[in-house]
Amino acid sequence: MQISSKDFFHLIILVSVIFLIAPTFLIAYVIISNRRKKKHFEEKELLQKDYESKLLRNQVEVQEQTLQAVAYDLHDHIGQILSLTAMTLGSVDLDDTSRLADKINHAEDLAKRCIQELRGLSRLFHGEELLSKGLVKAIEFELEWIKRSVNFTIDFSADSFVTAPDAQDKEIVIFRLFQEILNNAVKHSKATEVTVKLSNTGQCAQLAIADNGIGFNVAEVFGKRQGMGLHNMQKRTELVNGRAEINSEPGKGTLINIYVPL
Repeated sequence: MQISSKDFFHLIILVSVIFLIAPTFLIAYVIISNRRKKKHFEEKELLQKDYESKLLRNQVEVQEQTLQAVAYDLHDHIGQILSLTAMTLGSVDLDDTSRLADKINHAEDLAKRCIQELRGLSRLFHGEELLSKGLVKAIEFELEWIKRSVNFTIDFSADSFVTAPDAQDKEIVIFRLFQEILNNAVKHSKATEVTVKLSNTGQCAQLAIADNGIGFNVAEVFGKRQGMGLHNMQKRTELVNGRAEINSEPGKGTLINIYVPL
């Protein structure tokens, strides 16, 4: 069967069109693909900048809250203790031997309390230094200090926790949250037992702190001014893409879970 010259001409045109269209589609696909890759890269950079900005704001907020805590303790705790110490020493009568020893002992106790409070403040400024040895070691150091200072039974476990490379910024946030939660348990919960567990849950670090204290109504506290501490805790956790779960009931203690992706 012979192909007519007309059919042959049409075939040549068809093949030519195919060879022209195929590269055009290929070039168009490459251009569109490159644009998509560029857009994805730009979006990724924007997300990274947004995350870094949020993390920086979080660190600034933590620093501000730390300074506020220092100012509060200096004014309301250490200042009062030093005032009482000065008043006690000022009222010492060397001729009144019956009360001399009691007043000196009382002044000594006040001075020891003042030293204890100052040590507590110093810990707020050395979180980053403690973390140079890792989050687990930093928490262990903090808990040892609490054990020596307060009559608490503390159980700490972190056997399954594995840190992530380049996660120090997030570990600082976790450690500050741990300090805040533990401080609340010591000062307000009237607890005698505290359990701390640090572990990995999927791609997240999980910090769980439970106490057997007096507990509180979570919804009620959130609706009042004293709930600002809980709001700040949740906000700081969210800034590093994490979440905070606060569970408590009056008379049944408190359990706080912090999840932060590493």
